[in-house]
Amino acid sequence: MIILLYILAAIVFIVLILGAIAPKTYNVSRSIEIAKPKAQVFENLRFLKNQDAWSPWNKKDPNMEKKFTGTDGEVGAVSYWNGNKDVGEGEQELTKIIDGERIESQLRFLKPWKSTSDAYITTEQIDDNATKVTWGFSGKNKFPTSIFMLFMNMDKAVGGDFEEGLSSLKELMEK
Repeated sequence: MIILLYILAAIVFIVLILGAIAPKTYNVSRSIEIAKPKAQVFENLRFLKNQDAWSPWNKKDPNMEKKFTGTDGEVGAVSYWNGNKDVGEGEQELTKIIDGERIESQLRFLKPWKSTSDAYITTEQIDDNATKVTWGFSGKNKFPTSIFMLFMNMDKAVGGDFEEGLSSLKELMEK
């Protein structure tokens, strides 16, 4: 019985140590330069429905169920999706728009696991006909899920998807 108590105490100790050293937050972003004026790029980006044309996840499941509520392009608009195992289920709500500069949204993932992240897209004028677009998201890793982040790199997990999406956006905008 004493050995069992020592084993349980060791397991609890290991979990607490792992929880203490696990990353508490994540932030992933990628940028690309698009050869179009900033106003034109921003006007495309502000609408959730326009994301379907360049989203890497839309390519992973082009048949996913989609619903939109609210006025697209305005704070409060919501895009809901329910797709295959590659895209899961969730929704994105526009939470703040700084005209011509920044679009913020909240991502609420429902499946394969529940989590919430803050997403953003920024536009920065490079010159009259070039715009830098940065797409990213950040969030908090709550205990005990944070322990899994010791073995999973969020940047590697979604960074490639962001690069793919931005490349598709560039191709679409520069046609």
